[in-house]
Amino acid sequence: MRKRYAVYFGALLVVLAVGSAGVIPASADNENTIVKVAKGKVKAAQIPTAVGIRTLPQISAGTISAAQKAPDADTADVRADNTAAGVSPDSLGVASKSLGCSERNSDGNVRVNQDCTFRRQAEEVIRYNIANPDNLVGGQNDSRIGFNHCGFDYSFDGGKSWGDGLPPFWQHLNSPQFDGVHTIAGGNGTFHTYDAASDPALATDADGRAFFSCVAFDLASDAAAVFVTASPAGAGGSFYNNVPATGSRYVAVEDNTPTIVHDKEFIVADNFAGSPNKNNVYLTWTVFRFGATCGAPPNGTLQYCSSPIFGSMSTDHAQTWSKPEEISGASPLCFFGNFFDATRPANACDFDQGSDPVVRPDGSLVVVFNNGNTAPTNPNAQQLSVMCHPSGDSVAKTAHFNCGSPSKVGDDVIVGEPLCNFGRGPEECVPGPWIRTNDFPRIAVDRTNGNVYSTWQDYRNGEFDIQLAMTTDGSKWTGATKPVNPDSGKDHYFAAIDVGRENHVGVSYFRSDRVPNENTTPKAGFFAPGVDPGVQAEPSDYSLAGGRGLATSFDARRVSPQFVPPDGNQAGFNGDYSGLIVIGDTAHPFWSDTRNATPATTPSQGNTHDEDVFTSAIELPDGRD
Repeated sequence: MRKRYAVYFGALLVVLAVGSAGVIPASADNENTIVKVAKGKVKAAQIPTAVGIRTLPQISAGTISAAQKAPDADTADVRADNTAAGVSPDSLGVASKSLGCSERNSDGNVRVNQDCTFRRQAEEVIRYNIANPDNLVGGQNDSRIGFNHCGFDYSFDGGKSWGDGLPPFWQHLNSPQFDGVHTIAGGNGTFHTYDAASDPALATDADGRAFFSCVAFDLASDAAAVFVTASPAGAGGSFYNNVPATGSRYVAVEDNTPTIVHDKEFIVADNFAGSPNKNNVYLTWTVFRFGATCGAPPNGTLQYCSSPIFGSMSTDHAQTWSKPEEISGASPLCFFGNFFDATRPANACDFDQGSDPVVRPDGSLVVVFNNGNTAPTNPNAQQLSVMCHPSGDSVAKTAHFNCGSPSKVGDDVIVGEPLCNFGRGPEECVPGPWIRTNDFPRIAVDRTNGNVYSTWQDYRNGEFDIQLAMTTDGSKWTGATKPVNPDSGKDHYFAAIDVGRENHVGVSYFRSDRVPNENTTPKAGFFAPGVDPGVQAEPSDYSLAGGRGLATSFDARRVSPQFVPPDGNQAGFNGDYSGLIVIGDTAHPFWSDTRNATPATTPSQGNTHDEDVFTSAIELPDGRD
């Protein structure tokens, strides 16, 4: 054993010595591309159209927020055994009761994150174990240890009590040059660990394994990666396998170049017992490309080129991943594909962000995403989807998504949306709580018949409302005639969706009071606190709506108390999404809010109101009642 480790560490030192001589600097001024975007040095791309300027997709709020905030061993590559099923939590010593500060000001809901800090948890996702529906797993952005990271949660009693933790992502050394498969641009690595993370994502397979993913990046270089690790069957998401220091186990993609930024990933596992792809795990995300030869016209500085959707898949429980492939494709639905990058096809659908995948019972995959390649006469964006038929083996390097051309899910009406300036120029926002928002779609499947639903927010009614569409075959979509939310006069945003039994569709979302004259752009070009009435001063809550199929508007009920806008070092951000699962007719909405006050005796926390994650088990409202 002593000889084995001596050989291993000796080899590692050689790797570090050889690789460090050729490390690529972050950029000419040694600043990470994400940090440049966060500081407004790299502006959001815009296209002039016949009806005005259209702003294209940007790096997600979670990633930007993680890059903005200042912070207040074992290197053996051991293959973890996550192939066995049937292990019980009791045999692992996992407690079913929560620890920490779980009962802090719950106000009728269950506080999910267990830490006793007053630092932000936001941007939430929840799934349940098909093999044991009382086993729920969750995740959120988590700032408890300084720079933003991702945190995970688990429950074995249907969400009544929770435990939580931080994923083991932080000993992996950036080294994409040793693996030509799990990289977009290649290049020399930094051989440093990662500083921060964002965009938590979760999936569960048919045997009870849980999978947890985050985008990780370095602030002193352009190192970036997407990790997807596994919680063995029986562990129930109470812990996850370590991402080793070297190699590509649990590493889906990794780069170190200012020209590539990985962002906004979601994952899904095929948990249908009769599927030909049972237990496959799929990852989709946005690859932002930047370059000195891009732009209209190019000016020799780092500028936006494109942002297509990529995919990677694993056939061995997230340990080995297929080579990333672009899946957003090309279509007559798309224009301007080569506007910034002349090497791209003119009809490429490559101004994308916010992809979300779902598996159908037959093993096919549907991926929705937001797209800005609309016609020159269309000032709005659109929601698109691709239908994929995955095949092959990730270990044998034969795995592929096999996606078709994009289909249109629905319009994303952005004309009239309010704008705020968070230090990077005007961005889409909800002025009442003064938070950055987006129109990214979410997706869910009816497990009984394979129907797929997608929901998103847009501004077609002069306020943020929740839209809904459905497909029965994975490609032809029909939109609901009314918004999901039955009320008007508020802003509704960050929707989550799931489907229970008998076509019972659940959609949850935030609601905020609107500010005076919200549909009139201020003279400054954006809303600002202390300047425009009501900005960062209006209350919000979280609501749950339910109905059958596309028969909107749904019945809805408020599930949280009202809460105030985020403040201090948490201001301007409440994540990019929220969560929901429906088990039978019981819904488990999953959201963050600021009901908890930070004691005046702890000013070092940097805020007056904390952001925590909450949930409840609630009977899903029914539009037929």
